[in-house]
Amino acid sequence: MLGMISVLYRDEWLIVVDKPSGLLVHRGWDKDPVTLADIVRDQIVKQPVFALHRLDRGTSGPVMFALQSETARTMQEKMQAGEVRKTYLALVRGPMLEPCTLDHPVPGKRHGERVPSVTEFRPLAQKERWTLVEAKPRSGRLHQIRRHLKHLSHPIVGDVRYGKGDVNRFFRDHYNLCRLALHCLEVEFQHPTGKILCLQAPLPEDLRDPFTRLGIWPLESG
Repeated sequence: MLGMISVLYRDEWLIVVDKPSGLLVHRGWDKDPVTLADIVRDQIVKQPVFALHRLDRGTSGPVMFALQSETARTMQEKMQAGEVRKTYLALVRGPMLEPCTLDHPVPGKRHGERVPSVTEFRPLAQKERWTLVEAKPRSGRLHQIRRHLKHLSHPIVGDVRYGKGDVNRFFRDHYNLCRLALHCLEVEFQHPTGKILCLQAPLPEDLRDPFTRLGIWPLESG
């Protein structure tokens, strides 16, 4: 499993790694024998780590861990203040013709009350009835992007909870896309030292190959 985990950034305060689809960040509702936090702690840094945020099991991309509790508190305050910005790519059903900003409350936690939630969407490429969408959440709610795209009638391909079974089967059979088509491409934040970091996680092969075969990747310049 270690060979699957790429380190995007590391110093004495933080480590940022590229999570593959299918791996939990840490134990919560599910009791997987191995999580991303286990791998980072036991095989990469060999010391306790503090996960600063999470990505859904099916989502890939950068995950930040603090290496000290004080750093964890500082960074979590920045996250709660909306000072950590993330950019996602999602393949969705249906033509999204223009950018939009959706302000639609969703549960803040599992079985919790709905809370304010905002995501900016921008279509990047379209092929037949499929659209590659950029998503920038302004808040960090549970399944926010997935819920918002479902609300817009643009469910994400491969989403077994909020998507469409016939769409998911079509992409498994024709494009060998066997995962949630959602990837965190970039995270930008202020480091505890004050410098601004912008870290990118390249589109993984299990999305890059289906997207290329579909004809929406690589993106046209301009």
